Amino acid sequence: RLLIHLAVQPESTATIQEIADHFGISRNHLMKVANCATRAGYVEGVRGRTGGLKLAKRPKEINVGKVLRATENWTVVECFDHSSNQCRIAGGCGLQAILREAIGAFLAVLDRYSLADVVHRKPVLVQMLGLRTA
Repeated sequence: RLLIHLAVQPESTATIQEIADHFGISRNHLMKVANCATRAGYVEGVRGRTGGLKLAKRPKEINVGKVLRATENWTVVECFDHSSNQCRIAGGCGLQAILREAIGAFLAVLDRYSLADVVHRKPVLVQMLGLRTA
């Protein structure tokens, strides 16, 4: 949602509080998301009186699958994390391979889309979020 908000208003910056208010979500949670998106190179901060957040790339250059790989935890079962795995049947169970295949298929679909595809109905999103049009 952070990237969507920034993509529908690329000519301006937005603060975390503004985005949280528009979506009705936690400011603290959004701060964590913004930090992660910034570290991954999708968002950049602009300092100053009119500062805030903006996209670091054009929406067409932001791949949805890559965003989720960079920002989400894909340890869906404990055996995915070799350092903390304590599952007694990890070596003989076939679930890990099946889940890896499913996640791979899920991400393969998302790899076909960019942020531009997500916000292709920009006027509708602007209206739904109650944003001002330029």
